[in-house]
Amino acid sequence: MPILQETELYGPIKAYFEAQGYEVRGEVRHCDLVALREGEEPVIVELKRTFNIPLLIQGLDRLRTTDRVYVAVEMNTKGKAPHGLSWNDLVRLCRRLGLGLLTVSFYKTKKPVVLLHCDPDSYIPRKTAKRTMGLLTEFRERSADYNTGGSSRQKLITAYREKALRCAHALSIHGPLTTKRLREITGSPKIASIMQKNFYGWYRRVGRGTYELTPVGREALQQYEAIVKGLTM
Repeated sequence: MPILQETELYGPIKAYFEAQGYEVRGEVRHCDLVALREGEEPVIVELKRTFNIPLLIQGLDRLRTTDRVYVAVEMNTKGKAPHGLSWNDLVRLCRRLGLGLLTVSFYKTKKPVVLLHCDPDSYIPRKTAKRTMGLLTEFRERSADYNTGGSSRQKLITAYREKALRCAHALSIHGPLTTKRLREITGSPKIASIMQKNFYGWYRRVGRGTYELTPVGREALQQYEAIVKGLTM
């Protein structure tokens, strides 16, 4: 059963820090938990039943008092993170904000278990050149803006789908074609890969390096008729 109140987190978190030699007090100047060890900055922990924005705002506010701020929430028995995210997602968010993250798992027959996911620390994310190049390539290889930002549960017009539609359109006009001829017509250097993978099932191999359009491909051309009309060959 999920905990009913955030105060249920206090005992396990207190025991966790006391085991490391800290002296712990609850509700010190509006902080849920404060832990102190000789010669160190104070540790502040903000408690919530589940991970949410108000908890992060509280944590950020406590960073004006000390750099050592943790947020603590319950981890359910299935180990799933809230909001359909993963714990790795929440760790990255906390690290980006300079917050530590603790979770408490409660059991029927044994003591609660406190898990440290990350300590508070300054965090500078590193860009990945491969991801940046992938983003730029996808942007530049799209011929127009066919998607509405924020859309979900619908097929997107990606650069790959555009290339596949170009191939299907060429096959519908000229009949069976070799990959070499398709490359010349569409201007895409990766035609062989598109034909061989046949991700959408739009093509059928009829000879060595030669393909024709399938009924599924003809349906796709009708479905994306407005987009096909805008494609240049």
